[in-house]
Amino acid sequence: MTDFVPQGCDRIRLVEPGDAATLARLLQNNRDFLAPWEPLRSSSYVTTAGQLDDIDSALDRHRHGQAMPFVILDDAGAVAGRLTLSGIVKGPFQSCSMGYWLAEERTGQGLATQAVAAAIDHAFTEVGLHRVEAATLLSNETSQRVLARNGFEKYGLAPRYLKIAGSWQDHLMFQRLREDS
Repeated sequence: MTDFVPQGCDRIRLVEPGDAATLARLLQNNRDFLAPWEPLRSSSYVTTAGQLDDIDSALDRHRHGQAMPFVILDDAGAVAGRLTLSGIVKGPFQSCSMGYWLAEERTGQGLATQAVAAAIDHAFTEVGLHRVEAATLLSNETSQRVLARNGFEKYGLAPRYLKIAGSWQDHLMFQRLREDS
């Protein structure tokens, strides 16, 4: 996979090592806000060094064609969160999973909706995928609205799908197919 600058979109870009300090600060400042939606993490995860390790790992998966790790940008171009297309599988599957988070003070501004739209466009037009999947906790209505605005359809319930906030939790499953674009 190659580096990517979205055509006609200034809402996402590939994460860079230089984003580590900003992401660490956002995660530290939003720890309570993100806690109900995230796995438990070590205290080192929210440090600059921890974020640099995470970015290096994500960029390694990107180089191997397994992920597209983006940052979400606000109107001024500042980092406001992350969005990742992960588990990219080619061959007959042509699919990936998408996850994202946004700093609390950046919610309600359309940033997530626009970032998801840009990532979907990239997945279908640049990566050539057939399907993008996303999962939300049953109570995460905000994220479900973001997905609905981007043409995702709910297709099922995955019992105890991910270990979030320290316990295995049920998730609603959503997908967007290229043919539905």
